[in-house]
Amino acid sequence: MHVVSAPVLEAWGCLADEQIVEKVVAGQTALFEVLMRRHNERVYRAARAIIKDESEAEDIMQQAYVNAYSHLRQFDGRSRFSTWLTRIAIHEALARARRRGRYTDMDLEHPSALTVATSTAAPLDPERLAFSRELGALMESAIDRLPDGAREVFILRTVEGMSTEEVAAALDVSEAVVKTRLSRARATLRRELSAQTEAVASNTFRFLRPRCDRVVAAVLARIL
Repeated sequence: MHVVSAPVLEAWGCLADEQIVEKVVAGQTALFEVLMRRHNERVYRAARAIIKDESEAEDIMQQAYVNAYSHLRQFDGRSRFSTWLTRIAIHEALARARRRGRYTDMDLEHPSALTVATSTAAPLDPERLAFSRELGALMESAIDRLPDGAREVFILRTVEGMSTEEVAAALDVSEAVVKTRLSRARATLRRELSAQTEAVASNTFRFLRPRCDRVVAAVLARIL
């Protein structure tokens, strides 16, 4: 297995995704690692928003990357590579969740249905609430309890900072649906977390270096 060294990764880091895709398709397959490391956190957050399980989200990431690599020649540049890749991850996550009967699209005809579900998790240790991580933990818990459909829109739009157009393309829904789901998700979270919701959003569901290395190594072992 050929893993790209840190200096090489840094050297290629100035290239746009589409340029790296061209090089991978042309035969420099090891550079696929650059794309994985660049987008690992977004792909993880997208999968995690749907599946609500960290370990399975990593499995979905690996499969999504393998799928993307296998179909890289089909990427035509009509959307950003990050959007194309995120959509692959979302489709994989939704397929798994629906096969197991664990996903129900939110009903936009019944706005009252958008409420935070009752948590079955054990309460947080009071001592943890004294640390900086407390708000992030509360935020993640509240996001997990949002209905299917609203949860991934909130993660991709607010946490990941994707545009409404990108989210609509990734989820294969209209921009109007994205806006409606986002508005309702924010209102629901605001009721539970008040003003802290937006302030801590950027720190939720992080995908840090050790996990990044693990996923990259597993994918490279399957595709190279």
